[in-house]
Amino acid sequence: MTEYGTFLPIGNGGWIMSETAPHPQATYEYNRAAAVAAEEIGLDFIMSMAKWRGYGGRTDHWGRTLESMTMMAALAEATERVKVWATVHTNLFHPALVAKMFATLDQISCGRSGMNVVVGAYEHEFSQMGQWRSDFTHDDRYRYTREWFELVEALWTQDSVTAHGEFFTLDDCQSRPHPAVRPTVISAGRSPAGKAFQAAHCDGSFLTAPDLPGLREAVEEVKALAAGHGRTIRTYAMLTVVLAETDAAARARFMEYGRGYDAEAITGMKLSWGLPLERAISMTAGDEAHEAFQTAVVVGGPRSTTEQVLDLVGSTGLDGVMLVFPDYLQDLRPFGELVLPGLRAAEGTPS
Repeated sequence: MTEYGTFLPIGNGGWIMSETAPHPQATYEYNRAAAVAAEEIGLDFIMSMAKWRGYGGRTDHWGRTLESMTMMAALAEATERVKVWATVHTNLFHPALVAKMFATLDQISCGRSGMNVVVGAYEHEFSQMGQWRSDFTHDDRYRYTREWFELVEALWTQDSVTAHGEFFTLDDCQSRPHPAVRPTVISAGRSPAGKAFQAAHCDGSFLTAPDLPGLREAVEEVKALAAGHGRTIRTYAMLTVVLAETDAAARARFMEYGRGYDAEAITGMKLSWGLPLERAISMTAGDEAHEAFQTAVVVGGPRSTTEQVLDLVGSTGLDGVMLVFPDYLQDLRPFGELVLPGLRAAEGTPS
């Protein structure tokens, strides 16, 4: 069964960097309403990012953010069925602390919890806290994360853990109770080190690629890598849905959001990736309508949107799609009424 979930707008502005788009304000009230709506329309999971510094610009994009794990614990109490996936940066939280937090979330959610493992890679987010290792390469960060994660797993299953590793020292470290249901473990990344970590340790992999053939190749690669470990893994991608009553109305909506794209914030985001200023600015001067969006986008009326999503899943072999909406409180229910039933019917799944 293909899973459909939503990426909650835990940062102001959501996932569209534009002055003319809806601008969720990163409040718990808004995210709670979105989570409840996601459950009521029949989505399978809700997830939130972890973000510690915004990108500025005219919209102050992500200048205000909530914390993922505490918010998702509250949303686990506010929901009954959807899976509840929180994000943790491995370079900020000790494995013993995380093991305890997710054992707690397992109880609150009655076994619906998930942990999105993120290897902190954006320097400005962490240098402001004195938590950036400038001597670490990309591969070093994944080596650190592998040791980190192995300790979390040990603490979830063993009464006492003693380990003297390259990065952590645990002496008779205890973390009880253990989760009754092992949290679903997911991670994103398309580098060789990222895919290797996902294949060896994760239940789910979030993937990106420039086009559908590239995404299918990434899906097949990470599944093959997991099979090499005697494991299976589910694959996911992000997708923004701009839905309206007709294709023309949806296109007009898309263009209006693109018209107000926040070039300063977009440049700030690309600088956070480590790009030189000149390259970040030149990349921002491309397709203005698409620049405002941080993910792939489908634009259309209900029938066209359904067809586009089915084409994405069918042509890539994805196991799930994490959906982004311009205005969650206005867009989730129409999607649930007009699109999701068609997606479920296409694979014989009751809506």
